[in-house]
Amino acid sequence: MRFLDALPRLSSTIIFCCLVPLILTGHSEIDAYKESNQEEIRIHYLTDWQIEPSFKYDALCFLNTLTADSFYLKHYQSEFEEFEKRLKKPVKKALSNLKRKIKDEKKSIISVFFCLYFSAVDDKTIDDMLMTIQNSESMHKNLKKTPYYTDGGWRLYESVRNDLKTALIFLKEIQFESYWKKYILPKVNETIRQTRRELPKYDITGEVEAHLGFKLPSQKITAYILYFSRPHGIKITGTRYLTNVAWPLEVVLRNAIHEMMHPPYDLASDIELKKVIYLLKKDEFLMDKVLNHNPSYGYNSFETFIEENCVQALEQIINEKLNIEAEARTRWKEADEGMHVFAAALYSVMKKEKFNQKGEKFRDFLIRMIRSGELAPGRIKIIYDNFYAQGS
Repeated sequence: MRFLDALPRLSSTIIFCCLVPLILTGHSEIDAYKESNQEEIRIHYLTDWQIEPSFKYDALCFLNTLTADSFYLKHYQSEFEEFEKRLKKPVKKALSNLKRKIKDEKKSIISVFFCLYFSAVDDKTIDDMLMTIQNSESMHKNLKKTPYYTDGGWRLYESVRNDLKTALIFLKEIQFESYWKKYILPKVNETIRQTRRELPKYDITGEVEAHLGFKLPSQKITAYILYFSRPHGIKITGTRYLTNVAWPLEVVLRNAIHEMMHPPYDLASDIELKKVIYLLKKDEFLMDKVLNHNPSYGYNSFETFIEENCVQALEQIINEKLNIEAEARTRWKEADEGMHVFAAALYSVMKKEKFNQKGEKFRDFLIRMIRSGELAPGRIKIIYDNFYAQGS
């Protein structure tokens, strides 16, 4: 799932958006993406699963709750009540600023934004993060080597650095890490113990690459199991993602498949693809969902909305192949208040056209379906309605 309008290439998924040191080789993630269009695809057939806890990402996700945002209190009301009485006026002001600047003004998600940015550095503790806030040059340099960097996103980070510093100092002063290790980490470790037994049975790397039509940067996939990340799954830099301790194995797997496909194409430099996708702006049914969905779920730009819907349709196809799927019609009626109408329509067309049987790149398939009129503006609601009529 992709979220930040300030970061048009960012992803996060609601129930679908990792801490080992970030290894930056001679090729950046975007270089690997571009090279994949020029060479034969070398598909990995052995997914190297890494499953870890992360204090850093859990602390950053907890900021959502500390802002007193009702969207998160329904998941963490008791935890908020435990810490709310310890919030002093300067900390409340800093948290309010984070919510206003990142969520209210930029229509983005605090946890998604900060987890992505801090995945570009090796920080593990609050002290580490405070040092990075003081001098963010390494973060800036590393992030620019990924597909997720934008100048607008970096300006947003610069504008909230002091507020984030105040919030993290508060967490340090109240010994939040000790609390996390005592009460949260045991729950996370138990989930990790169970997940490590089952996850290696699934090879998803080859499936993702085959359906996208290009190779991933690595066959190693790192899943960070968090406590405070609900309701989001979050893609960070590299082949890494954040999932939640409360979710069963099949959801953790779906998260992995989903997040590894962000981005499913290189919209920033693909002029032909951008021109064709922008034709969809003429579809009134689709644009109503783009413009009027609940912004707390993210996907608040046309580009991020379409990308997320494309990934959801792709993921559903792979999930069904691996027998870990949620029922498609129910999924898109219930998930994120039914906003993903393009995912349902695209999935329906993919099934009809037997997508991927001849190894066609997803990018090429999408262009072909829009240009041919199959997914042309005005067709989305017709396909969507027929999709649900068939299941009645």
